[in-house]
Amino acid sequence: MTPLLRDPNLRLIFGVTLMVVLGVSSIVPVIPDIGQAHGLDPAHVGLVIAAFTLPGVFLTPVWGVVADRVGRRVVLLPALLVFAASGAACFFAPDLATLLLLRVVQGAAAAALGVLSGTLLGDYFIGPELAAATGLNAAVLSVGTAGYPFLGGLLGALGWRWPFLLALLAVPLCWLAARRLHPPRPARTQTLGDYLRGALRGMRAPEASGIYVVSLITFVLLYGPLVTYTPILLAHRFGAGSVSIGLVICAASFFSGLAASQLGRMVRYVREQTLMRAAFALYALAFALVPFMDSRWGMVLPVALFGLAQGLNIPGIMTLLNKIAPPEYRAAYMAANATLLRVGQTAGPLLMGGVYALFGLDAVFAASSLLGLAMFLMSFRLLR
Repeated sequence: MTPLLRDPNLRLIFGVTLMVVLGVSSIVPVIPDIGQAHGLDPAHVGLVIAAFTLPGVFLTPVWGVVADRVGRRVVLLPALLVFAASGAACFFAPDLATLLLLRVVQGAAAAALGVLSGTLLGDYFIGPELAAATGLNAAVLSVGTAGYPFLGGLLGALGWRWPFLLALLAVPLCWLAARRLHPPRPARTQTLGDYLRGALRGMRAPEASGIYVVSLITFVLLYGPLVTYTPILLAHRFGAGSVSIGLVICAASFFSGLAASQLGRMVRYVREQTLMRAAFALYALAFALVPFMDSRWGMVLPVALFGLAQGLNIPGIMTLLNKIAPPEYRAAYMAANATLLRVGQTAGPLLMGGVYALFGLDAVFAASSLLGLAMFLMSFRLLR
């Protein structure tokens, strides 16, 4: 075990990161079942994901300001408890309206956790350790996005409600964080108005705004074609059940974790910007291959290529943002990124749902491939 992995603060950050991805990844295998149980057609089943991600679009900037001005723990501990309670309550939801309302509440808490998982890395680590810690955190995120679909698939064999109980894992994490996690308290040397103006000025600078565009499109591609429509393709075209769907989706997370865990080594030789450009080329290739796959297990190839791209892209985004963010604005920078992440998570399923409704399932992946190619070309300007 490397010395960095022994750091107790990093381990607790890993736990926060695992909660961030649980809310969607754990229910991916049962998305077709949820749609069937509530009479949702494939073009509208993305509402279950959008209800979770939409609150972050509006609340994430608020959490960032509170975390910078008041403190990280003030946001973290209540968010973990609300996440657990509202997520587990989805198990008992009697109808679609109640389920969507509970997903909104859980998503509001998850938005706070999303801000803090990246902010805490910058609070505790600097220099080469920051890139290595960010890569390891992204690898843990990939373990979660691999493990949760598998666990969700197994629990989904009992019924679509059961994966929602995994949210209760946030309760022991809250207890540990309350006892052991003590990030530095932010220094309030500015008025709120000066703080907001300074943060916005920095985030509008070209080096930050280019990263934000990359982050937005990355999550459109993740939550549109991969998270929402790959399970539907597997179920409708190949007759895959929840367990098989979970195993195929695991390939993305395995290869994402493999690539991300090596980020600390790769950036010694190649800049983060170059790795992120390579990621968009891989996105384009992965989605272009999907219509040519002739079995559920053949789908492992494009899903694995997508995972490699994620492993290069997401930790690169977080490392670059932490490098350019002044400490007094760090949570605000991360909140802006998390807001765009939520926009991407929300827009991805809805955008691809529109493509599906107009042109069919293969068109979802063709459009996603073209978007990846366009971003590869644009990245030479955005990531200078």
